[in-house]
Amino acid sequence: MSTSIDDTRAVPAQRGSRPAGRPARSSESGVVLNVFSHGFLAVWAVMILFPLAWVVLGSFKTDSQINGSAWSWPSSFHFDAFTRAWSKGIGGFFANTLIVLAGSLTLTMLLGAMAAYVLARYEFKGNRLIYFGFVAGAMFPVYLALVPLFFMVRNLGEISPYLGLNSYLGLILVYVAYSLPFTVFFLHSFFRTLPTAIHEAAMLDGCSHTRAFFQIMVPMAKPGLISVGIFNVLGQWNQYILPVTLMQQTSAGESDHSMLAQGLVNLALQSGYKSDAPALFAGMTIAMLPVLVVYLSFQRQVQAGLTSATLK
Repeated sequence: MSTSIDDTRAVPAQRGSRPAGRPARSSESGVVLNVFSHGFLAVWAVMILFPLAWVVLGSFKTDSQINGSAWSWPSSFHFDAFTRAWSKGIGGFFANTLIVLAGSLTLTMLLGAMAAYVLARYEFKGNRLIYFGFVAGAMFPVYLALVPLFFMVRNLGEISPYLGLNSYLGLILVYVAYSLPFTVFFLHSFFRTLPTAIHEAAMLDGCSHTRAFFQIMVPMAKPGLISVGIFNVLGQWNQYILPVTLMQQTSAGESDHSMLAQGLVNLALQSGYKSDAPALFAGMTIAMLPVLVVYLSFQRQVQAGLTSATLK
């Protein structure tokens, strides 16, 4: 009887056991996948960092060094190219871009967060229709609307010069219109993941809807707001096609309100046959530095916002 009992006890162990080769094969496949993924990320990092380093080093060279060998190391590090780029108008274009970005980013985040919060937390007739309207706007390419957008902004300039071509407010409103669909789409899914118990407790204590949004829901959605804010900063700072279309001087004496991307192109065209590649590289470095600083400063918050919205 003892042998039969031992045999019956051994059977489940044998049925539940795995072949000896399976863990080894799975571990080998995991190692191969890690090597492939890390190698791909290393190649991707080189493809991104190498052009950035090449542009930054080029701003410390001279024309003769760049024309002689574009891959050589600078003989000396001096900031004359940055001074020339700033004096040729990069400083003014930089200030114009900051003004437009400050206004467009503030309105985009405020209106986008409010719209996403209402669409995510309140049920009303037409809720899904409005939401899918924002989603459809995110899929609409900006190139298809350049011509009607130009005439629309020009007609607005006949009503008020502050809304027309070559105006800060006109470009700010266009930036907001094209940034709202993605902002609402991203924050809508994030607001839906937030717990409702705290919001219901605040409403029972007599908190208004406006106060509940700004004092309770917005602080809870801070990671998502930072993440989508960084994406908007990157998109609006590097925008080129919209400023080229809308920031055009309508009269000879009108001040130039071009953006930084336009300024870099103008800097390249102003050189003509007399090239000043170090100044152009310096202007590109000036344009890249704020974006890099903002992203590196909020890198952890961006990753936390993306992962929290996915895991909740």
